[in-house]
Amino acid sequence: MKITTAAVLHVAKLARLELDDAEVVSLARDLTEIIEYIDELSTVPTEGVPPTAHITVEQLPTRDDEVSIGLDHDTVFAEAPRENEGGFAVPSFVDEG
Repeated sequence: MKITTAAVLHVAKLARLELDDAEVVSLARDLTEIIEYIDELSTVPTEGVPPTAHITVEQLPTRDDEVSIGLDHDTVFAEAPRENEGGFAVPSFVDEG
């Protein structure tokens, strides 16, 4: 199944995306390739293969905690755009008035 540029433009309009001509062509090509691959997967014989309802991880892999030396205060805050009372200063976006 080929995805047309008209279909990409229609979905982009619904999603309120602004795409230039090159992006529309690229998306149409990429989506067509994805759908063709899915079509190819549907030809794989799966008779006799039990369906998988979910994948369960019995136990997550763990590792021992190891103490390591981090960066010192001066090095960290040399890269920070702003500092306030020994911490990072971030812009306020809630008026506390």
